[in-house]
Amino acid sequence: MDSLRCVLTRLETNGAALGHFNVSDLVLLKAVLGAATEVGVPVVVGASEGEREFLDTCELGTLVKSLREKSGQPVFLNADHTHSLAKAVEAVKAGFDAVVTDFSSLPFEQNVSHTKEAVEALKAINPSVLVEGEIGNIGTGSEIHDVVRNEFRTLTTPEEARQFVAATGIDVLAPAVGNMHGMLKSMVQGKEKKRLNIERIGDIKKAAGIFLTLHGGSGTDDADFRNAITAGINIIHINTELRVAWRQSLEDSLNRQPNEVVPYKILPPVIGSVKEVVVSRLQLFSAQQRPRSEGSTNTGSHGLDRQDILGDGRGTMRRLLRTDTL
Repeated sequence: MDSLRCVLTRLETNGAALGHFNVSDLVLLKAVLGAATEVGVPVVVGASEGEREFLDTCELGTLVKSLREKSGQPVFLNADHTHSLAKAVEAVKAGFDAVVTDFSSLPFEQNVSHTKEAVEALKAINPSVLVEGEIGNIGTGSEIHDVVRNEFRTLTTPEEARQFVAATGIDVLAPAVGNMHGMLKSMVQGKEKKRLNIERIGDIKKAAGIFLTLHGGSGTDDADFRNAITAGINIIHINTELRVAWRQSLEDSLNRQPNEVVPYKILPPVIGSVKEVVVSRLQLFSAQQRPRSEGSTNTGSHGLDRQDILGDGRGTMRRLLRTDTL
């Protein structure tokens, strides 16, 4: 299997992005892997510190490795939003392919210092691991919110990105470009979409010169996703959309079978509903598949094995995501 860096380079050359989906149980993991297999594209399984604590970091690493070897599917594992060096080291030793070292809540210089220390320590353990750093405030929880807090409206500047990348040696940068973790209730209802600053993404890409990640992708306008990929986004994180689909479909399954107590009879519809959301997002992120123009810095020589895939997923989310149970 190609390395994560090679996959990202190939996708960037072909105008596509890599979908990243967080998991916190086997239902979500089976849905993500099933969707990636169906669509025929690589995928990243992500787990935050809280999700790794629930699943166990080493056990998740072993499970994903086993499923990857069994299926032959290019599946990568990312330690999402890691706030300490010890937790980052634990993930790399457990076989994770990438780590998000998130010290973005600290002042800029401290963020630089902690991130640089993490890059050096993690590369000493595994030189091929990709280390991501984050600047800007996009919140911390993949949850449902009432309003957008004012601090989420402050965007990362190209100069901050340039300085941060040069000082830390990270492989991937996560900027604040109009994105935020979680979704507003109005987004869950389908009444509102997140909107990204596409021009700022392009400017940051030129200044940083490395792979870019879009965190907090749930609820984002489909056209903005496509334009963000063209502007330089390489990895897109989706979590809240999966969590809402998981909860809604679980409640529906229990309501349809009020006397059922067998998990393997209750949970298959949940897997199917979450998988449908993941499929729609993977199709959207893979749909462009055309060479990037100005602003792209990582190039490769191979196209995607799969032909263009079209889809936007709006119907899926509007059908699955309801607020009457939130």
